[in-house]
Amino acid sequence: MIAEFLASWPLFAGAYLTGMAVAVVLALVGVLVVARDQIFLGAAVAQATMFGIALAIRFEESVLLAPLLAYGAGVAHTVVGGATAIAGALITSASGRGRESAEALTGWVYLAGASVAVLLVANTAHGLAEVQGLLASTIIGADTADAVALAAIAVVTMVVVTLRRDELLLFVTDPEMASAVGVRVTRWNRLLAIWLGVTLAMAIHVAGTIYAFGCLVLPGLVARNLCRTVRGMLVAAPIVALASVVSAFVVANHYDWPPGQAAVALLAVELAATWTWRSATGR
Repeated sequence: MIAEFLASWPLFAGAYLTGMAVAVVLALVGVLVVARDQIFLGAAVAQATMFGIALAIRFEESVLLAPLLAYGAGVAHTVVGGATAIAGALITSASGRGRESAEALTGWVYLAGASVAVLLVANTAHGLAEVQGLLASTIIGADTADAVALAAIAVVTMVVVTLRRDELLLFVTDPEMASAVGVRVTRWNRLLAIWLGVTLAMAIHVAGTIYAFGCLVLPGLVARNLCRTVRGMLVAAPIVALASVVSAFVVANHYDWPPGQAAVALLAVELAATWTWRSATGR
């Protein structure tokens, strides 16, 4: 099985490396989402990304998109999808300043993004098929350039987490205390929203919604069952994500399964196993 996987490497190296980079970067960001109990936020931002991609498809002949389309449709889709993802994340982070709760705003972003995305491309030639394709895993189409871009984002994420770890951990675990000791909680909220939008937009474009959302929340949830602290989760989640993705890719290649779905299914099984372990041990 491993020999078969290695034999397929020259053909699918870009897809495999992209899948690994997506898993690591989203696992890191996902720890912050999971630690703050904002799992549904990830789903909402994913749908906001789909809205942006659908918007780019619907108006791809617009002069406003011409500069982006000069670099390829994929770049245009990622940029517009990233912009709407960031906007959606910022909308949800604005909760508490008005009458609406975080749950209400997050639900609105999710439903509005999901429904309007389909309406935008419903009457286009191939737009609906493209949007529906992104709802599944399309990681096989990724190339080495995608892997390099996502690896760069992963490195930046790890550097920021390492350099600002104490401040970030206090913000995640106790925002009121963080604010009391001078941490700029509002700024961190906005930065996390922006980074979540950027990483999810790129991941969805190259790997599809299922794989991106799975890598965002499942490794963090597994790590939370295994670790006692958020600090430990920041180490465990990327390791769990990378090991699971590589194992799933090997199995998927052998059985000719979609690698993205195989990876998410394995992570889901691991989460169920850690839930069972916690229940049995009373932790």
